[in-house]
Amino acid sequence: MWAWLFHRVSGLVLVLYLFAHIFVISQARLQGAEGFDSLFTTLESPFFVILDLALIAAVLYHGINGIRVLLFDLGVGIRQHKSLWWGVVGAGLACLAAFAVVSFSFIARG
Repeated sequence: MWAWLFHRVSGLVLVLYLFAHIFVISQARLQGAEGFDSLFTTLESPFFVILDLALIAAVLYHGINGIRVLLFDLGVGIRQHKSLWWGVVGAGLACLAAFAVVSFSFIARG
């Protein structure tokens, strides 16, 4: 149940991000180069870097869990579904940790 719920929530987060991304890019395009530069200054703040990490977490979980669902559709690993889910969580956390190291070093550089 948790895998299903997290997959749906991460999918919704990705759809909302897509609409927000399109809106921000269209606003920057309307404001010109100076507006775009000021937008990037805002987006480089630690708050938005942490939001980027949340986005990466959603992408990783949704993608890796999608592979797990695809394996189930092919008849692979159905009996080991709990082990596969924990593998998805572990792989996602390992990748997220690597992204976090890079992101926080970006924040530390200022």
